[in-house]
Amino acid sequence: MKLLLDSTRCQGYGLCQEPAPELIELDDWGYAQVRESAVPQDGEEAAAAAVAACPNSALRLVK
Repeated sequence: MKLLLDSTRCQGYGLCQEPAPELIELDDWGYAQVRESAVPQDGEEAAAAAVAACPNSALRLVK
């Protein structure tokens, strides 16, 4: 499973990082950056929570 970010949709709310800090970091302005697109099996629940937390649908999970 991969976690993908559409950076053009990110508005810098930072809500996605709270459930998945090991997968997502925020830059100096609060915009999301995916640390590693390949999601480990034990991180799938956190990745799904991060996707759900984004108000702009900037994140998505693909198999």
